[in-house]
Amino acid sequence: MKTKNYYHRHSNHLVENDSNFKNDYQEVMSVIKSISETELKNKFIERKKVRPNTKSLSEPINFLLKEKLENLGWKSESGIFKEPPYNQGNRSRWRLDFAKNKISIEVAFNHQEATAHNIMKPVLASELNHVKKDIQTELGIIIVATEDMKKKGNFDSAIGTYEKFIEYFKPYNNLITVPIVLIGLEKPNTFYIDKKTKEIILI
Repeated sequence: MKTKNYYHRHSNHLVENDSNFKNDYQEVMSVIKSISETELKNKFIERKKVRPNTKSLSEPINFLLKEKLENLGWKSESGIFKEPPYNQGNRSRWRLDFAKNKISIEVAFNHQEATAHNIMKPVLASELNHVKKDIQTELGIIIVATEDMKKKGNFDSAIGTYEKFIEYFKPYNNLITVPIVLIGLEKPNTFYIDKKTKEIILI
């Protein structure tokens, strides 16, 4: 998959030059770029057999990212806090999708109302907090769909997109105290998901 990247707090310099982040960041980018359109189509068809109501590319992308990142040693569903009640039950609000060494990753295909919280998760994982921490990172990666991917991938119309996320960084600038790389996934060029039939249409 191709991407658009937005860098907050000089994160571009860190991921390009700092040995604390460079290799792990390149690993993430390699995983994203390794997902071919054929692989994406096949995973969509596979997931549709398991869950016939699968309607968008969000599920196959999530599955492929999880599979590939875990194979490289990234910890999935990593809790930010180790103190109750934040570490109990299905506390997805207080979990990172993935973490490794000093980098946290959030894959944000959910409602745009959660945009601010999704941006703040890397901050919670990096900054000192009044709640006892289970993980300590220093840079966040947030993976989202671009507007074009939302349309061609038949994502829910209410999701927060790359373009919408960028709008949040300026007013939240003083609160987003850690470097963040926002990665926008671009649309496939050889197919799209039909809005009515929920099936793959080749271009």
